[in-house]
Order: sequence, then C-alpha cells, then structure tokens
Amino acid sequence: MTTVTKEAGAPVPADAGAFLSVRDLHVSFRTEDGVVKAVDGLSFDLERGRTLGIVGESGSGKSVTNLTILGLHNPQFTTVEGEILLEGQELTTARESELEKVRGNKAAMIFQDALASLSPYYTVGRQIAEPFMKHTGASKRAAWARAVEMLGKVGIPNPKERAKDYPHQFSGGMRQRAMIAMALICDPDLLIADEPTTALDVTVQAQILDLLKSLQQEFGSAIVFITHDLGVIADMADDIMVMYAGGAVERGTTNEVLRSPQHPYTWGLLNSMPRLDSDLAAPLAPIPGAPPSLLTPPSGCRFHPRCTFQDRVGGTRCITERPLLAPDRASACHLTADQKHTIFVEEIKPRLG
Repeated sequence: MTTVTKEAGAPVPADAGAFLSVRDLHVSFRTEDGVVKAVDGLSFDLERGRTLGIVGESGSGKSVTNLTILGLHNPQFTTVEGEILLEGQELTTARESELEKVRGNKAAMIFQDALASLSPYYTVGRQIAEPFMKHTGASKRAAWARAVEMLGKVGIPNPKERAKDYPHQFSGGMRQRAMIAMALICDPDLLIADEPTTALDVTVQAQILDLLKSLQQEFGSAIVFITHDLGVIADMADDIMVMYAGGAVERGTTNEVLRSPQHPYTWGLLNSMPRLDSDLAAPLAPIPGAPPSLLTPPSGCRFHPRCTFQDRVGGTRCITERPLLAPDRASACHLTADQKHTIFVEEIKPRLG
C-alpha cells in the first residue's frame, strides 16, 4: 500500500491507484461553546485488500474521520472541507441519495456497540437482510436466505434458527458477529471497523479478528480498522496511521511504526502499554498531561504541551510552527531524523524491551 499523509497546508495529489483517497480533510462542529475542529487537515490512501489501522486517544479524530467518509454526520451542525474519493467518486459533495447507494453496498461500517446499533424490535435475520433487499432488489425470501448464509459465514451456530432471534438473545460476541454479517452481506469493497472488539473478552476478541482477516481474504475488501489498542493493530493492520488532536502525526507500515517509531506521541503510546515480561510492581508510564481541547487547539505542534523532547529542538519552533507529515515513512515532528533515531535507540527502546 502506498499511504500518503500530510497535515493541513501541504496539498497532496490523490493517488490514482488507491481505492479510497482522503485529501486535506477538515471536519468541524458548531457547538454552544464554539467551533470544534475534530479533523484538521488529514490525507491518506488505501488500496483494495489492505488494512489501515488508525490509532490514537479518544478525541483524536479517528471515528469522526470514518463517519465522515460514509456521510454519517449532521450537516446542520457540521462543516466538511476537502476531498473523499471512493473509487473515484467524490463523497463530500455527494447528495444523500448518492450516499445511500454507497453505504452498506460499496462501503460498510461495523460499529463499536453492537447492542446499540441493532434494533431491539426486529429479528437479527430481518435486520441483516434489509440492506441486501435495498441494494440488490432481492425478494424477502432471497434476502432471508442470504442473511442465514452470512450468519453461517461469521460462525453463528444453527443460523437458520438464530436468524429468528432478537439481539438481546445473542451474546456480545455473537451480536458483533451479526454486525459483521450485516456489513458484509452486499460484499462491500470498503469495510470500516470502529473499535469492533471493545468490551469483548480476549478469546472472543481473537475470534472476531481472525474472522475479519479470513473474510477480507474471501471478499478482497479494504479495511480501515479504528482502535486505541496497539496490540490489536499489530495483529490486524498492514499499515498504521497515528492520530492526535485531529491530525496524523505518524504513518508507515505496521512493522516500521511498531519497531522503529519516530514521533514522541507514538513513543508515549508504546511506553504506556503493559507488558507481560515487565515488573508487576512497576507503575505504568502514562503520557503526561491530557489531550488538548479542540475548541482551542495549541499553536504549532499540537503535541508540544505534553512533549518532553521539545527542548531538543530549541527555540520556540514547536510552539509557533506546525510540523508537516512528509510523503513516505515519516512523522510530523521538528526533531531531525538523527535526533529521532538517537532518542529512540538510547532512551525509548530500552524501556520497551
């Protein structure tokens, strides 16, 4: 995958070969307290058959980015600028009728809370069959048969009978599988998974991840996988984009980002993860401070109020100048490449083990 990511102010041409291209995306919400800049200049590409993992703390813009791709925002309170190209189709200016043809058909989303996303008034089978009827014009009988088939594909035992059950009769893991069946019933080319394994136990989480990988191989879907769990990303993603305060601060292949991270925020995320081989009595090492308010984001580098390395840059550059994310393997940081390498090898890597 050729993923290109830059911050605002640095236009990046769309990748003609990418299935999904996001270019200089800005998403803001009007609130009583002011304008929230939820996404502030984001660009990336994703090819078919590849998985892009997006990581970052709550409020970093991960979910907003992907809800915007599908047009799942309230235009009355939301301003969207930039380009979102899905197989060449521009989505930010598309009419709702055009977006309805895309959602559930060419692109689908697996939401974090399956119980809240499924209606308690209809059977699971009916809810899975509905998008298939809408997008293909299939009869109720054919759509029901397809729903039962998909429930079997995602590992629901006795799918003919379980399709007649209601969401509350399913366990958490089974509801999540049903959501995956609903998302995949029309064989979408793009699948967005928003924290799909949150609140599931470790065994079920592993089963869901294995299921997504096997179904991706079968259907050839491109996947955007949103999470705050770097362990999950290591297992799922081909490439990683790290987001902070509405923008991307680092991106590269999974191996590059996890084995040789270049941004202080990524160092903090990795350093704050508990390890099985660490001293059980040793305290965790959280990133100091708190994420900034997106009503009044910091000037310069968004991470500078929490960064312990800005003195290595010198002067006020971190406070006054916003770093850009260059093409290829890169991080949005004013530290030089030599400084990043030295800090990681001498100070960060020994802590990670």
